[in-house]
Amino acid sequence: MRGDDLRERRIGTLIFELGAEESRCVEPPRADVPQVDLQAALGEQVRTVPPALPHVTEVDIARHYERLASANFGVDSGFYPLGSCTMKYNPKVDEWACRLPGFAGVHPYQPESSAQGALELMWELQGMLGEIAGLPAVTLQPAAGAHGELTGLLVIRAYHSARGDSRKKVLVPDSAHGTNPATVAMCGYEVVQVPSDERGGVDLEALKGLLDTDVAALMLTNPNTLGLFDENIARITEAVHAIGALVYCDGANLNAILGKSRPGDMGFDALHINLHKTFATPHGGGGPGAGPVAVSAQLAEYLPGPVATRDGEGTYSLSIPESSIGRMRSFAGNFGVLVRAYAYMRAMGRLGLAEVSEQAVLSANYLKELLRQAWPLAYDRVCMHEFVLSGAQMRKEHGVRTLDVAKRLLDYGYHPPTVYFPLIVDEAMMIEPTETEGKATLDRFAAVLLRIAEEAAENPDLLHGAPYTTPVRRLDEAAAVKRPDLAWRPGPVVGG
Repeated sequence: MRGDDLRERRIGTLIFELGAEESRCVEPPRADVPQVDLQAALGEQVRTVPPALPHVTEVDIARHYERLASANFGVDSGFYPLGSCTMKYNPKVDEWACRLPGFAGVHPYQPESSAQGALELMWELQGMLGEIAGLPAVTLQPAAGAHGELTGLLVIRAYHSARGDSRKKVLVPDSAHGTNPATVAMCGYEVVQVPSDERGGVDLEALKGLLDTDVAALMLTNPNTLGLFDENIARITEAVHAIGALVYCDGANLNAILGKSRPGDMGFDALHINLHKTFATPHGGGGPGAGPVAVSAQLAEYLPGPVATRDGEGTYSLSIPESSIGRMRSFAGNFGVLVRAYAYMRAMGRLGLAEVSEQAVLSANYLKELLRQAWPLAYDRVCMHEFVLSGAQMRKEHGVRTLDVAKRLLDYGYHPPTVYFPLIVDEAMMIEPTETEGKATLDRFAAVLLRIAEEAAENPDLLHGAPYTTPVRRLDEAAAVKRPDLAWRPGPVVGG
């Protein structure tokens, strides 16, 4: 499967290398203004060398971008078991709904009286998300999950400030998403890490030892990033509330408990909800996304606005809560994403949403049992929607790291799972199958991973060199982040 020829076919050529000098894709109209001598008018500002633009036909352009699109990987093209991100299939009926003229053509500056349908959708969506969360007040403003985290913690900070309470610390478990401590720091708080216990949950006794009146909040993901439901969640929230602090829930893993349990009932005061994870709207690529935040009654007045409201006569409008922290973004949120999520929820209904979590948890446990024969489990428990394996033993015995396994998966046509996260698991491999994949897909994926485990034992160098069939091989990912090279440098001008 080294396939150098296949890799060359997938790469194709740069658009600058296509076509010929005489190729055109645009026929400009005849000039209907007087000609001007640019050299005389602009002097040294006029180019002496023509720009190195591609000379291509329309069909060259269409085929070029079709080739690029086919090289991309997404949930429509294959299995995407990216742990902690819930990369589930996006139903196409939701795309149809958000393109209905009344939604696609709505303008944020048009009078509210002419946008009653859009506002009604937002108001209903707020209520549906609040019911799912078990929390009474919702803002649709945040544009992503991390943006929702920031919103929630700013609301909590406003709550404490209104009471003249200048708390300085926020507790974050050692298994938290990396955005949690970043959010804490952005809000001006000190990050205090809470260790995990031997069962993979928050160490309750260690938590109690950290609780004092300087603690503003605890940020917690439940189920956590190990794919485990914290068995002490009620005791945890009770202990935090006892010292006047609040509890924030990272809702990235809501897909595991949807319709089965509610964060508000567990004692959480605030929750962000990733619509692009739990409710099947498009995910990734930097947006547009949506991360609505639901909060308890005591925090409602601090939510960012505008929020959708309805008066006694059934008229919908947008309003700003009494002590709002202000806007988190322009207008009322990423409306097209909100429509997709609303359509998904209405199509699924209450029973369908509960079945989402049932199937997601069943799929994860099924796949976990197939793979544990080759990779030890980080925590040998019944998991929720995802699970974490450890490649430490494979590294010790064969010199093969989890990164090698991830790269080799690409040769078999699978997107790799999350690797090296959570940080508390050595050589972590975090897998989330989601409820939208069938048993046959899970069986094939497991068979490939087990085959890769055999390759690691038989020929470790094969994995060290993977992937062999992708447009590019192994990049220096650390250098790419710190010193990205995104510029194309022209060669000779075509025909020049």
